[in-house]
Amino acid sequence: MNTKFGFLLVVIVLLSGCQQNKSTDNTKIKKGMIKVAILYPNGEGKTFDMDYYSTKHMPMAASLFGESLRAMSIDKGLASGKPDEPVPYLAIGYFFFDTMDSFQKSMGPNSAKLRADVPNYTNIKPVIQVSEVLKVE
Repeated sequence: MNTKFGFLLVVIVLLSGCQQNKSTDNTKIKKGMIKVAILYPNGEGKTFDMDYYSTKHMPMAASLFGESLRAMSIDKGLASGKPDEPVPYLAIGYFFFDTMDSFQKSMGPNSAKLRADVPNYTNIKPVIQVSEVLKVE
């Protein structure tokens, strides 16, 4: 095989793979969507079962929200912004909805069931923030 041709073929394959990954990374999350962040602050005596949260609680929430839920993600806290300080949040869960109305219609009838499940994975009272997505790249 010609060396120049082989190099060109490798570059084309790599570029097409990068373009494909980039185009699929943010297809579900768009500007204007509603992002619900559920933050679990760290502190003395606080516990969090990440396995239960990621394999049972969040999938249950996704099932309850149905088609109105556009995307979901989970963050596991690893470090703070300062050396030798504990992580500020043990976990953060995110839900994405098209509109505030779709979020409220999904959360309203299901909030009691979701709150009732919280003691199964944590003793932390979560902090919830509802935001509008302003930019996605």
